[in-house]
Amino acid sequence: MPAPQQVPEQTPARPSVTARLRAAGCVHAEQEAALLQEAADGADLEALLARRVAGERLEDVLGWAGFCGLRLAVAPGVFVPRHRSAALVERAAAHARPGDVLLDVCCGTGALAAAVSARVPGLRVHATDLDPAAVDCARRNLPGAHVVAGDLFAALPAALRGAVDVLLANVPYVPTAHIAHLPPEMREAEDRRALDGGADGLDVLRRLLHEAGGWLGARGRCFVELDESQAPTALAAARTAGLRAAAETDEDEDGDGTTVLVVRR
Repeated sequence: MPAPQQVPEQTPARPSVTARLRAAGCVHAEQEAALLQEAADGADLEALLARRVAGERLEDVLGWAGFCGLRLAVAPGVFVPRHRSAALVERAAAHARPGDVLLDVCCGTGALAAAVSARVPGLRVHATDLDPAAVDCARRNLPGAHVVAGDLFAALPAALRGAVDVLLANVPYVPTAHIAHLPPEMREAEDRRALDGGADGLDVLRRLLHEAGGWLGARGRCFVELDESQAPTALAAARTAGLRAAAETDEDEDGDGTTVLVVRR
């Protein structure tokens, strides 16, 4: 499967563009200015800048999102991949072998499957999401993959049962009460279904775990992103579903952690 376009080096930003972005509250103004200048090659920089200053997501203005060194097609309303999800990619790529069946559930843009496929050649990729716009993006980002619209495993072919070697699942895990406190670009610009995980954030995870065992193969592993505080409840949910699981947390240089639930039959 060909990988999406690699991210090239950026050219220096114009001070005037950076200043306007900074005044609009863009935290990474200089980096954004360089990206907008690049995107404006042959287009109208002022029009792109005006869209960003007005509050449109940078990824929607550019038409792509950067993730794990790749440029991935995005669309308004579709969940933008977060850099913290690289922890899922690293673990999945370490487990995967050429020829394995990889399934990306709640795939969004297909970012996780694309990043793992860029590291491990010859994977047989399937992906699914509820949002038709996300499915369209994933099909663009995962050429040759089988991408369908559906709720978790509902739209997948029965032949995949018991055959999945790598199951990636970046399910929504924000507690409903916390949605209002998310940055505006998340809560206003992204499909709420991609964010809202119910009262404790784990409603969709519980549903996933209830079915996952029937889809995993003998050496299959499921990799799910969580908040570290949710790990004890998630581990208990895995046990209830008859699965074995471990929670692994990576801390970045800012002290923020990414917790990955690793599940097997």
